[in-house]
Amino acid sequence: MRKALQNQQNTLTNEKYRIIAVDDEIGIIESLSVFLKKTEYDFVGITDPVEAIERIKREHFDLMLLDFMMAPLHGDEVVEEIRKFNKELYILLLTGHKDLAPPLETIKRLEIQGYCEKSDKFDQLLLLIESGIKSIKQMYEIKRINEELEESNEKLEQAYLDMVQTLRYTVEAKDSYTRGHSDRVSEYSVLIGEKIGLSEEQLKTLKVGGLFHDIGKIGIPDSILQKQAKLTDDEYSEIKNHPSIGAHILGAASIFKEIIPIVKHHHERYDGRGYPSGLAGENIPYLARIAAIADTFDAMTSRRSYRDALELQIVKDEIERCKGTQFDPQLADVFLNILNNDFGKIQAIQEKYKSI
Repeated sequence: MRKALQNQQNTLTNEKYRIIAVDDEIGIIESLSVFLKKTEYDFVGITDPVEAIERIKREHFDLMLLDFMMAPLHGDEVVEEIRKFNKELYILLLTGHKDLAPPLETIKRLEIQGYCEKSDKFDQLLLLIESGIKSIKQMYEIKRINEELEESNEKLEQAYLDMVQTLRYTVEAKDSYTRGHSDRVSEYSVLIGEKIGLSEEQLKTLKVGGLFHDIGKIGIPDSILQKQAKLTDDEYSEIKNHPSIGAHILGAASIFKEIIPIVKHHHERYDGRGYPSGLAGENIPYLARIAAIADTFDAMTSRRSYRDALELQIVKDEIERCKGTQFDPQLADVFLNILNNDFGKIQAIQEKYKSI
């Protein structure tokens, strides 16, 4: 454990991240080698999946590019073996065609972070690698801090809140919309939680989860986050990765375990048509259902580069319309009650954290 952490700290220090690619076609390995050796990454290419598993057992790698259709082991079988001894390796699956990728259930179970179709052009792959490296860097930093905190439990609470703020400010520097948004989502969520009588511990989780719900945007390219024009389908797909990225970043530290369901599932829909997991109804974590309403309300009532804030009555009508489809109907009714009878509290929050 200590040796692995030291390897990760060394990686953080010299910024030389190690990437291993596994593909039984030597031509693919050679192409990747030429492409990636032009970057700042340390690249290793292997054609034998069995040899790759043994290599990963002996050496530290930050990210793996893995072909799905291989002999004698398919990519999912390789991951199955690796996950027995390494839960943290960031894995991007390469497929000859998206229809040949393993089922979504398998990708989730094996904690494969993403997949990409093979192409003569590596632009999309490089984008995924860069996003992955950003997530890995944050994960290592959190692990380092967590190791230090284990040695002084009496300082855990304050250090925990400090980490939340530090990482959140990193995201806000990338995405100006997040500035103020996360604060408001946090306070709206707590307002709902107080209305339904949640415990102090649950309210605390809601508060911190709201502050941290968009932390996964650290792994989204700046060119997408800061784009003023309408996003393309591919760019929107990248944005939709931020809940999973956030959960991956926070998963490295046990102190974040209570807020991970909020971070990962605040974009699920009650009818099951949300992301990243397509959960429905009561399968969506309860606190995530609360945060989803708060998040959507703030999105509708905030001024964006492409539109003004929506009028309150339009927002209330939309929440009413989406009960049972986008939102938990009981929680939606609770929030509508707040909007109708305690709107002064909403206004106080909006005044405290005015939109940028």
